[in-house]
Amino acid sequence: MSAPDDQEALAAEIDRLVRAYSQKSHRANRPPGDEPEPFIAGKTVVPYAGRVFDENEVAAAVRTTLDFWLTLGPEGAAFETELALALGVKHSVAVNSGSSANLLAFSALTSHKLPKGRRIARGDEVITCAAGFPTTVAPIVQNGAVPVFIDSDPSTGNARVDLLEEAFVPGKTKAVFMAHTLGNPFDLLAVTSFCTRHDLWLIEDNCDALGSRYTLPGQKARLTGSFGDLSTQSFYPPHHITMGEGGAVNVVSQPPLKTIVESFRDWGRDCWCESGKDNTCGKRFEWKQGELPKGYDHKYIYSHLGYNLKPLDIQAAIGRVQLRRLGEFTAARRAHWDYLRAGLADLSDTLEFMVPTAGSEPSWFGFMMRVKIGANISAVQLSQCLDEKKVGNRRLFGGNLVRQPAFIELKRDNPQAFRVVGDLAGADELMNNAVFIGVYPGLKRPMLDYVVEVMHAIFR
Repeated sequence: MSAPDDQEALAAEIDRLVRAYSQKSHRANRPPGDEPEPFIAGKTVVPYAGRVFDENEVAAAVRTTLDFWLTLGPEGAAFETELALALGVKHSVAVNSGSSANLLAFSALTSHKLPKGRRIARGDEVITCAAGFPTTVAPIVQNGAVPVFIDSDPSTGNARVDLLEEAFVPGKTKAVFMAHTLGNPFDLLAVTSFCTRHDLWLIEDNCDALGSRYTLPGQKARLTGSFGDLSTQSFYPPHHITMGEGGAVNVVSQPPLKTIVESFRDWGRDCWCESGKDNTCGKRFEWKQGELPKGYDHKYIYSHLGYNLKPLDIQAAIGRVQLRRLGEFTAARRAHWDYLRAGLADLSDTLEFMVPTAGSEPSWFGFMMRVKIGANISAVQLSQCLDEKKVGNRRLFGGNLVRQPAFIELKRDNPQAFRVVGDLAGADELMNNAVFIGVYPGLKRPMLDYVVEVMHAIFR
């Protein structure tokens, strides 16, 4: 047997053993429809989120490790192509987290390579939502721009679009940057119309909403993440698909933004060669940029102050397998949300339930409830009771972000650091009264029945 034959035989045997090991060791993480681990009510934890995978993801990770490319390479290129195709966007750029994706998407819009009138500069304003996750807002501040917080609609969890015009300042407002809360799309008709009317950038934080759909009047339904100029994804384990850590910036319709996003991701370099390639442009030693000597190696010319935020090729290999599961994962999330909504319907005298945005088909990240004023317990007590009963739950991320210590200190240090439109009563209601529980694909029917039973016992 020749050496290549030996290698192929070894690789095949490793693959067989890895699959056998995974089938025995990862039973609790297997996709819907597979034989579940036994559930013991009150002893087995019901997570609010978790990884769902089988031997195919494990084998893909091991196979890529055997090649030992490690840094982003062929698997990454394939994953980027497949994600863009799935979303219906021009390009996807893989990164190491959803938070990094938000940072890169926003930083790209500050690039000197953009038309001066559209480039986001220090002191420019960006409209965002008051209730949510902090890394939707942090890149605005980190780039020297000013977040303008508008209130949230407690029923959908998303921004109150009736406040957009009030938040707008001609010559100052440059963009809208907000998330689809818990997979529930924000009012894309209102937001895209507003951005078009005022020539503003739109960044969709799609980290919690992969697989969600929205229908504009007279058009076919489209996946969220395909409506803005840029959108972002997270592949952290609780999200719709996982690469462990990982994320992506999606370039929806303007290909030049891809080069800018990649520059900020890859140290700020001007070169666009893929990893392992040296002269894609054909004139590596002919450029004259900045005050560098003509012919300075293009691989070491930097047009931005960037970062190194690439994922590993191993992660991309896992992501490719996960992406093929998106349809079944989305269906499971919707089915679990519907099951909980029906099972808890008779608690509507004490709970308000999240409402899907008109025109949307959410791929739910969680099942959110708001404890009504006058109920026999508070949201804090509900979280505590669920935790005691081993039912995983979370508050709505950072709640009203302007109440967070980081933003209190930011305002103290610089009173002009951000601006608030209105009294943020809706964001406060979400902060004070909202709790969400899981709907992720790994939940089994006995777990959901137990959650319904526990909720009734708490409010009884």
